[in-house]
Amino acid sequence: MLKIIFLVFMGAGVPVAIAMAGASLVYILISGNLPPFVVIHRMVSGIDSFPLLAVPFFILAGNLMNNAGITTRIYNFALALVGWLKGGLGHVNVLGSVIFAGMSGTAIADAAGLGTIEIKAMKEHGYSTEFAVGVTAASATLGPIIPPSLPFVIYGMMANVSVGALFLAGILPGALLAILMMMTVAWYAHRNKWGADIKFSRTRLFKALMELAVVVGWPLLLWVVVDKLGAPAQLSVFVGLASLFVLDRIFHFEALLPIMTPVLLIGGMTTGLFTPTEGAIAACVWAMILGFAWYRTLSWKMFVKVCLDTIETTSTVLFIVAAASIFGWMLTATGVTTDIAAWVLGFTKEAWVFLLLANLLMLFVGCFLEPTAAITILVPILLPIATQLGIDPIHFGLVMVLNLMIGLLHPPMGMVLFVLARVAGLSFERTTMAILPWLVPLLLALVAITYLPKMVLWLPKMFF
Repeated sequence: MLKIIFLVFMGAGVPVAIAMAGASLVYILISGNLPPFVVIHRMVSGIDSFPLLAVPFFILAGNLMNNAGITTRIYNFALALVGWLKGGLGHVNVLGSVIFAGMSGTAIADAAGLGTIEIKAMKEHGYSTEFAVGVTAASATLGPIIPPSLPFVIYGMMANVSVGALFLAGILPGALLAILMMMTVAWYAHRNKWGADIKFSRTRLFKALMELAVVVGWPLLLWVVVDKLGAPAQLSVFVGLASLFVLDRIFHFEALLPIMTPVLLIGGMTTGLFTPTEGAIAACVWAMILGFAWYRTLSWKMFVKVCLDTIETTSTVLFIVAAASIFGWMLTATGVTTDIAAWVLGFTKEAWVFLLLANLLMLFVGCFLEPTAAITILVPILLPIATQLGIDPIHFGLVMVLNLMIGLLHPPMGMVLFVLARVAGLSFERTTMAILPWLVPLLLALVAITYLPKMVLWLPKMFF
C-alpha cells in the first residue's frame, strides 16, 4: 500500500520530498499501528548526522568560487594548457570541468558557473551552439565524480561507508571520463577539420606547465619533509602554504591557488588532518581567503547573497534527505525491501546480472528524480542485495552516482538540461538532441566502472 500511495502522489505532480513524507504519514494513519509523530521523529533523526554537515559547506565553497571570479581563472589556465590543440575550446571545456569538480562537488554548479563562460567563448569562436552545450553538459557530470562530491556525502551517510574512501574512489573513474570526453572532442575536430583556437605560445604553455608542476610537486615535497625528514606536520603545512602564496606573487600564476583546493582536501583527509566534514569547512575557509584577501574579488554584499543562496539550496537538499529517511524506514518496516531482495535473488544470483539490472533501473530513475532523492530511495532497496552478492559498497556507490549524473542529462527532469538551455538560449528539445552524442563516452565509462571494480577500489584500499 505504501508504494501505491507514493506513486499516486508522484502521479499527481506532488514534489518528490513531500510525496515521500506524505505517503509515509497517510500509510501510518490508515494502518493505525504507529503514532503520526513518528514521521517527524524519523525525519529529524534522518538529518541528525555528522557527515551531513559537509553538505552546506561544500555548497558554500562552490558558490564562493563561482562568485569570486575563480571560474574565469580556471578557464584561462585550461586555455593556456590545451587551447592550442585542434578543437581547443572543447578540450578546455573538459579540463576546466575537471579542475572545477575539485571545488564544487555538484554538476549544477559546474554547468551554471563554468558553462556560462565556456558556451559564450565557444560560440564566439565559431562552434555550433549544440556542440558547445553537448560538451558542457557531459563534462558537468565530472563534478560529483571527482572529489569532493555532494552525492558521495549523501550516499556515505545512507550506506554507512567512509566518505573519504568514496572521494578517493572517484579519482580514477573521473580521469577515465575526462579522457573519453577529450577523445570525443578530438574525433569531432578531426571529422569537421577544426583548427586550434589560440596560437601556440611556448611561454604561455611553459607557465601553465610550471603551474601544474607546482600542483603535483608541492604535496610530494611536503610528504618527503614530514614523513622522511620527520618535520612537524602542522608547521610544515603552514610553511608550505605560505610558499604557495609567495610563488603565486612572484610568477603571477593564473590559477595555482584555486587548483590546490582538491589537493588540500584529499591530502588532509588521507593524512588524517581532518575528516571529510571538516574538509568542507576547510574548502570554505580557503575560498574566502582567496576571494576576500588574495584576489579581492569578493565583497561583503556578494558574500551575503552567496550565503542566502547556500541556505536555500541546503534547505532543499536536507528536506529531501529528511523525507527520504522516513520513507526508507517505512519501506524496511513494511518488508518492501526484503520482498524486492528476495525477488531479485530468486531471479539471479550472478553479480554481473544484478549490476546490469541495477544500472538500467538507476538510469531510468535518474530521468525522473533529483540525485539526492534517488540515492535516498534506492540505497535501502539495492545496497542490501549488492552486499549479499559480494559487491563492495564503495564500488556500488560510484556506479549509482554516475548513473544518476547521466540522468541529469535526460528529459523530463534533467536539471543540467534546464540550466544549459537557459544559459545557451536553446529550446529544451534542441538541448536534448545536442547532448545525445555525448552519452556514448558516458555510457562507455559506466560499463568500465561497473565491471572493473579494481579501478574504483585501488586508491581506497591503498589509504583505508
